[in-house]
Amino acid sequence: MKLTLTSLAAIALSAHAAFAETFAGMSDLSFDAAWHGRAVEGAVWYPTDGGGEPELFADNPVFQGVDVLRDAPPQAGNHPVVLFSHGLGGNIRSSAWLAVGLAKRGAIVVAVDHPNSTTRDFDLGPGLEHGTRARDLSAALDWLLADPRFAGQLDQSQIVAAGFSYGGWTALSLGGATANRDAYAAHCAEALAISTHCADIANAGIKLADYDAATWNASYHDPRVTQVVAIDPALIWGLTPGNVAALPAKVLLVGLGQGKDRLYETDFTKSGFDELVPQARSVTLAPAAHYSALLLCKPDGAAILADEGEPYPICTDPEGTNRAALHDELIDLFATELGL
Repeated sequence: MKLTLTSLAAIALSAHAAFAETFAGMSDLSFDAAWHGRAVEGAVWYPTDGGGEPELFADNPVFQGVDVLRDAPPQAGNHPVVLFSHGLGGNIRSSAWLAVGLAKRGAIVVAVDHPNSTTRDFDLGPGLEHGTRARDLSAALDWLLADPRFAGQLDQSQIVAAGFSYGGWTALSLGGATANRDAYAAHCAEALAISTHCADIANAGIKLADYDAATWNASYHDPRVTQVVAIDPALIWGLTPGNVAALPAKVLLVGLGQGKDRLYETDFTKSGFDELVPQARSVTLAPAAHYSALLLCKPDGAAILADEGEPYPICTDPEGTNRAALHDELIDLFATELGL
């Protein structure tokens, strides 16, 4: 076949398009939340072909930031949506590596700083009102659907509720799971010495029986959610088949660490939660620990946290753990679930 200059140029352009890099755009979001009596702040990450203002997001002396293009124009397409919830005391920065990784793969990721359970906005008492977190993400989805920048670009047949730790429960809750106040209180009474979550509740002088049972046990199911991904989910002890009957057919449970490295309160095997959800695909990643799912730490990160009195091993992974490689595995797991 004879190639003309025009045809060679066309081939070159086609090859360039095929290998063109997708970047992660990012924009802030905010909406009023009557259930909190104040506004909720967050962000949306999305695929973009470029533009916007380059920014190293979430970078600080402890954690390595991630590259985003702030307020870049969204990439055209039909993109799956991920609603992501951070852990108790976390924030939208904690899992920004995941949001950026998924945006580069073609997903649109929405996350919020949940009032009362965020790093610098933390009050354990109201923070344990777990239903408010599900309402936060349902409202964030409303915000996304109403934003004209993303009109016609959202694949509403793929809306994933996802989260880490306490946020893993938020994801399960959005997917249709319901909690059991009395069963969890009974569990904490027995597991006080081995569950850091139960110990934190007790040390704060909080009694789970003081929470309204109807509110605690209510359904916060968002029927728009089509699948769930829960990384080391909390509040999974003492449940029954009835509590998980409304979960969708696609559920992915990801456990971090094995043996002594596995966090007791989020161990869905020991709690029997995985057996309650037979349709779930369960994956355990090791070597790893619970906090390996947070941002990459800088060389002095662990020392800085120790000086600040941080009680948890945020930057200390088990021997042999490669946190960066673990993050890549988690991004691949999400991408597989989304067909990206």
